[in-house]
Amino acid sequence: MSTTTGRLFGDETLAHPHRIYAQLRETGPVHRTTTPGGAPVWFVTRYQDVRAALADPRLSLDKANATTDSTYQSSMPSELDAHLLNMDPPDHTRLRRLVSKAFTPRRIEGLRELIQARTDELLDAAAGPPIDLMKTLAYPLPMAVICELLGIPADARHDFRAWTNTLVAPEADAAVASRAALKQMHQFLADIIAAKRAEPSDDFLSAMIEARDAHDRLTEPELIAMAFLTLYAGYDNAVNLIGTATLALLTHPEQMAAVRDGRIPIRAVLEEAMRWNSPFPLAVRRFALEELTIAGVRIPAGARVWLSLLSANRDSEQFTNPDTFDSTRTPAHLGYGHGIHYCLGAPLARLEAETALSAVLHRYPKLALAAAADQLTWVPSFQKRGLQALPVTW
Repeated sequence: MSTTTGRLFGDETLAHPHRIYAQLRETGPVHRTTTPGGAPVWFVTRYQDVRAALADPRLSLDKANATTDSTYQSSMPSELDAHLLNMDPPDHTRLRRLVSKAFTPRRIEGLRELIQARTDELLDAAAGPPIDLMKTLAYPLPMAVICELLGIPADARHDFRAWTNTLVAPEADAAVASRAALKQMHQFLADIIAAKRAEPSDDFLSAMIEARDAHDRLTEPELIAMAFLTLYAGYDNAVNLIGTATLALLTHPEQMAAVRDGRIPIRAVLEEAMRWNSPFPLAVRRFALEELTIAGVRIPAGARVWLSLLSANRDSEQFTNPDTFDSTRTPAHLGYGHGIHYCLGAPLARLEAETALSAVLHRYPKLALAAAADQLTWVPSFQKRGLQALPVTW
């Protein structure tokens, strides 16, 4: 086991995560370090170890099993705590079964026309060139779609970009701002749920309210927390997938040409983008239910374990030339997780990104970056990998 102090959560990692993670994989599979808030954490970097740990029932998502505490992004406050990413079976199984009804293949496919319509509307309204594709399309499209799925009216939607960026800020004192943002989000969702109770409609939130009020299948805190998770996760993943996939093609013109003439399907581009720059660098923190071993390293009971998806997806033991973007490789990434916590919203994110990328390539046959690739900036976060802006011209 290697011990790293401060390095994993420093400015160098924010600026060059892939380089730092490559060095960590070379040094050892598991590293003991501390979060900016001072909590000890075991950090797992290699593909096979991360994949196995994602499905290991001895690693719990329930923070009640922790023996250490930290204010640094350790969990949501109690009013938004009762969701899938803080639960183990059987509660996790019960709630996932409820939520999964919103993400069935049939329901997702039924959103195709809506997603296409919203994409066209956003691009029709765009000025330029140049435009910032993140601001013009990647941010507003997933927000519009997830709000329509939930049944949140257009005039009630807030700036979730600002809220979600606050939640993943890297500073050690970010918990203060995060809790303020979460309090605002909690009140927003409580108000929406109250309005839905008074006037239900054919949407996911109304269905969840009925499951709560008529069938007692979840508690009131679970209802609000699951609405939060569905909105947050259903939005952020697609935003960064759209941005990363577009950037990948813009910086690999031969693959963009292959997509345009049909030699490479857009879905292949999206899967490779999820591997190449995973939108979520870290899986949700886990806590060891008992003393266990990962890659020969002893992890004490109650220890906090972080699994690096961003690192695992560039492991040279698993992928040939892992730093190379190659849409022809066989998909095998962990970008959406693995096991019982595999991302429920993955099909929706794929459909949104496929629609967005197809529309952009069709509309703008001479699409090009309007800035040097090495001058683009990424959201400053250890828990999110996404472009702050993507200026393009045509």
